[in-house]
Amino acid sequence: MRVLISGASVAGPALAYWLARYGFTVTVVERAPALRKTGGHAIDLFRPAMDIVERMGVLEQVLARKTGTELLTVYGEHGGRPAEVEIKRVMGAVSDRHVEIMRDDLSEIFYEATRHDAEYVFGDSITSISEDGEVTFERGEPARFDLVIGADGLHSNVRRLVFGPESRFTTWIGAYLAVASVPNHLGLDGRMEGVTGVGRLAAMYGAARLPDARALFLFRTPEPLDYHHRDVARQKELLRERFAGVGWQVPRLLAELEHTPAFYFDSITQLRLDTWSRGRVTLVGDAGYCPGPAVGGSTSLAVVGAYVLAGELAAHGGDHTRAYPAYEAEIGEYVRRSRTFAINAAKRIVPGSRFDLWALLQGVRLVNRLPVALTRAAVKLGSKGVRLHDSVALKGYAAPRETTSHP
Repeated sequence: MRVLISGASVAGPALAYWLARYGFTVTVVERAPALRKTGGHAIDLFRPAMDIVERMGVLEQVLARKTGTELLTVYGEHGGRPAEVEIKRVMGAVSDRHVEIMRDDLSEIFYEATRHDAEYVFGDSITSISEDGEVTFERGEPARFDLVIGADGLHSNVRRLVFGPESRFTTWIGAYLAVASVPNHLGLDGRMEGVTGVGRLAAMYGAARLPDARALFLFRTPEPLDYHHRDVARQKELLRERFAGVGWQVPRLLAELEHTPAFYFDSITQLRLDTWSRGRVTLVGDAGYCPGPAVGGSTSLAVVGAYVLAGELAAHGGDHTRAYPAYEAEIGEYVRRSRTFAINAAKRIVPGSRFDLWALLQGVRLVNRLPVALTRAAVKLGSKGVRLHDSVALKGYAAPRETTSHP
């Protein structure tokens, strides 16, 4: 069977890996002209995703490219003693198997694991999908596929073509995220430093083998902002407005926006669809069920979703009328719990009041004093569902066929 996947970031290549090993003929189309190699921003892989990474045979590569960030220092916007925490203590409370890695590094690892077994077409995009599987492209010739899968992110083109405008399915959860590549003028090595105030947080971090650093901005607004997701100039303007007057390193980081080679800005938005499938088409990862960038574990959810979707297609002999509902049933509870977790996390990470700010800084200091076991117990009591990732049990599927190993 011929399967077309739109998107070559994380979910797309992960899905291509499993489908190819189950004997499907896979093509991945990606709008970008080449695989992104700017580093991206740091993302988390928790236990179920790490188990899948190990099954894919790329665990060693993933561990070799972990960011190595170990210490977080947080300053209050209005001064006072900074709070410091060992990141492994926080993550140890959330998951007993975790790696932080740059998104583009993970994408490259998955691509290298699949490029000999799947066809990749860069610099092109789908323009239409018919009910019988006829697909047209911006540049390439039309072609027919048995299945079409959107793995093209929060602003999915496939979802728009098949399900309708994005606005029908998005739920804004009150915050925004921005990431920019900046010079590592603080010489950060294994550290993240930041400043937080009511409704806003700015930070900077380096990563192993990363020649520069990343500036991270999170902020709340009472109402959604007016901008287009491709209008970078407007996004930078909004960021400057929201962080005007903040001290620490923020003025310098904002000045670097004029020169940054890589910039990301988006709302922290959830997608809520009644179904992720229609006819031959289904969605995986952020394209179908983004719980909220930076706060909902969306990368781990995408890796698990890709694994489950491929497994159900193989289990049902490629019959999408049975496989797609089974896929949605298998991963549905994980998606719903991730949404709830993301809403709670967004409220905690970006304090909404001075009391919330005080509680955040005191909590950070407390975590650093407690043994990991006690920290985990405290987190269980104070944050419902915080260990949701580790509670996910991966379904077993028939062993995939062996493929030729490539260096």
